[in-house]
Amino acid sequence: MNNHRAEIYYYDIGDYLNREQKLDIIIKFKSMENLPFTQLTPNEHGDWISRRNDQFSAWIPIEADKKFDATSQSFFTIYSLGCATNRDAWVYNYSYSELCKNIQLTIDHYNHQQKLIATGIKSDPERDFSKGNWTRDWLNALKRHKTFAEQEKFYTKAMYRPFCKQHYYFDDDLTQERYKQPKLFPTPNHKNLVICVNGLGGNKEPSVLISDCIVDLNSQEAGSQCFPLYWYETIETKQHSLFDDGAKIVRHEAISDFILNRAQQKYGNNVQREDIFYYVYGILHSKSYRETFSADLKKMLPRIPLVSDRQKFRAFSESGRKLADLHLNYEEVEPYPDIQVSSLKYVQYNTEMQNVYNDELMAAEPNPQVIPENETDYKYYAVEQMKFPKKGEKGTIVYNHWHTIKNIPEKAYEYVVNGKPAIEWIMERYAVTTDKKSGIKNDPNDWSREHNKPCYILDLLLSVINVSVQTVDIVNELPEVDWDKE
Repeated sequence: MNNHRAEIYYYDIGDYLNREQKLDIIIKFKSMENLPFTQLTPNEHGDWISRRNDQFSAWIPIEADKKFDATSQSFFTIYSLGCATNRDAWVYNYSYSELCKNIQLTIDHYNHQQKLIATGIKSDPERDFSKGNWTRDWLNALKRHKTFAEQEKFYTKAMYRPFCKQHYYFDDDLTQERYKQPKLFPTPNHKNLVICVNGLGGNKEPSVLISDCIVDLNSQEAGSQCFPLYWYETIETKQHSLFDDGAKIVRHEAISDFILNRAQQKYGNNVQREDIFYYVYGILHSKSYRETFSADLKKMLPRIPLVSDRQKFRAFSESGRKLADLHLNYEEVEPYPDIQVSSLKYVQYNTEMQNVYNDELMAAEPNPQVIPENETDYKYYAVEQMKFPKKGEKGTIVYNHWHTIKNIPEKAYEYVVNGKPAIEWIMERYAVTTDKKSGIKNDPNDWSREHNKPCYILDLLLSVINVSVQTVDIVNELPEVDWDKE
């Protein structure tokens, strides 16, 4: 019997390579024996390859051990995962009117099955995926003989993916897990900001994005973790009136007293909780922080140092505020100045010009698509699926049949959130899709129609290109963090 212990050797071939690229690297070494392998042994945490940095664990945690405790020795007193719906097709939609139809359809389906079971006509619900998704929460509701009711107060907006907001139905009956999101956004009228970071155990590089609305679980890899500026407490009152539903909502600070006191002792009494909130957002964008502690940020929620002096603290806080303003108000940012939008002309449909094309149009497009006059603007700017002209050619985006965006700077693609450039999130998510199980169509052009903005999506893409460039510039100007001084 062989009692020799196994030995493990490793060679890092590089990230984000395809099969052919990996084989090319190996071929250059001519044989596996020539690869410069390193013998692996785990550390005390069980890390074999991506090892944690001991410095990281010495800093202040972003999350509280005990939630809602203002004295918690952490930056925040509360945090929450994003919402996990298990019913995305039904509870999200770019169209408010289509969302209302889908919600009514799935509620009616559940209630009909509940009635059949409650009266003994059936013993199990009909699992019709075109009408709803029967997960454990619905099955448990059946056991309690619960019926559902559509409520206007649950219609809101949510950040479904980075730089992609959709209409959302925020009811617990139709969302598998809301976690603590109701304490962050109890109603659409209660304002808040949340810093969202990736969850634990993912493979993508550390990611962060701010939101001013409810956040979906999958907006960040491995489950979005959301850290708010405020949290809200709902207190039921004994007496109801015609003007309230018997609940009082009280706002609390989510930045801890502990970290406020520490920051004021170090940087002066003028430091406010908002300064600390934006400081966190600035630090989490630091390239040296994210690169140095990449392994830690995949295995632990962020831990953050207090930099050595007031000047650096202010630099990170002010940069965090600038980044937040860009990332929250991305729809209003002007297009990047050097971008070129090449547009074909179109022919309006009417009885006199139906078959008449001018020479300029014929030269540019021999077979132009004719658009009915009352649909001209919306069809002219509508998208099906944006794309690059060919693989790797990212300086140009084919928006639709009529519009092409050119001269996109390479720098814009350096701004990556949740493993993908912000620009490519727009390209991917602003496309017409049909859910395979339910058959529900989700058309981003409906958002344009319902907001009376025919070129909303084109303007959005142009804005996010500029947001990306400005983000890269701000991040590149962040000061170095003095890791060894806390």
